[in-house]
Amino acid sequence: MGASFGQSDSLKLPREAVPNQLVKTRNTLLLPLIARSIETDWSIGLAGSFTFRFNRHDTITRTSNAQMLALYSLRKQFIAAINGTTYFPGERVILNYQLSYSHFPDKFWGLGKDAPDSQEEAYTFQQYYIYLHAQRKLRERIFVGILYEYQRLLDVEYMPGGLFDQLAVPGRNPYHVSGGGLSITYDSRNNAFAPDRGGFLQVYFNTFSPILGSDFRYTNYVVDFRRFIQLYRQQVLAIQAYGFFNAGDTPLRSLASFGGSNSMRGFYDGRYRSKNQVVVQAEYRVPIIWRLGAVGFAGVGNVGNQLSDLNFQDLNYSYGGGLRLALNRKERLNLRVDYGWGIGRSRSHGLYFQLGEAF
Repeated sequence: MGASFGQSDSLKLPREAVPNQLVKTRNTLLLPLIARSIETDWSIGLAGSFTFRFNRHDTITRTSNAQMLALYSLRKQFIAAINGTTYFPGERVILNYQLSYSHFPDKFWGLGKDAPDSQEEAYTFQQYYIYLHAQRKLRERIFVGILYEYQRLLDVEYMPGGLFDQLAVPGRNPYHVSGGGLSITYDSRNNAFAPDRGGFLQVYFNTFSPILGSDFRYTNYVVDFRRFIQLYRQQVLAIQAYGFFNAGDTPLRSLASFGGSNSMRGFYDGRYRSKNQVVVQAEYRVPIIWRLGAVGFAGVGNVGNQLSDLNFQDLNYSYGGGLRLALNRKERLNLRVDYGWGIGRSRSHGLYFQLGEAF
């Protein structure tokens, strides 16, 4: 799904808040950032977070948030992104958005779960990405929405005659896609950045068609389930089950991408690419002292060209742990440091230094 930077989704604040309580309407955080992931190595840049409310008397409507990021890495990768969620008064309308630009030297191992380490190839892409998701409240905690996604690859540099040509990978040449779809969401989470109770279930589809100006015709379907359970003394068990499925002529940057800083940490993002993906992961979050916390996490997942390939054969596993530093204790916005190991047909490990929780 394009270059993703913490894509927003609907968030829930507690309903037991006192209606007449005055709250701070805005909070801005801007800081230089040193980050690291398997895909980028070390990078340096600027990160910002802006949280706000339209009415300081309104403690029921969820806190709106916007985040920005600009990073340049040791591997000569550049990423600039803005994303966020705006909750309009009464939460009758919610807007999720993401705008990004990437110039990104990357790696490609082929398609499917059998892609071996030995055939790794380098390639570079340049991409603009737009994601808009407007939701309307249907009833308490339930929302229906309409989505729009645009992705433009200006340039893809790869080895002629290599894997891209041998596999005839759709999207190995410059292209753009444009698609729209519908969603339904149930959300009872109690915090914007790091919930400690509640649940989230979102199902949506997005259809890309020449009618909307797309070079490729395909549809992706997403199911995202999350559950947050508060255990002993603010210790939290977070669980996510995520499915991403494609039908049609799906181009390179819209394929399911396995790994990364938010899913199956320890695997390179894109180590396995295919039309379909299923991941289940869990994280145990424990406060330590002051603004510090610790987590342990584990996950299991698989990819496949057909739905029947999403089976128990050649499963991939990930596990690891990390530390958290609360940059904004009220909104629970954390700086996270994770180290993950990936185990399967391919084995890898790496350090992640990121802003915000994985899920």
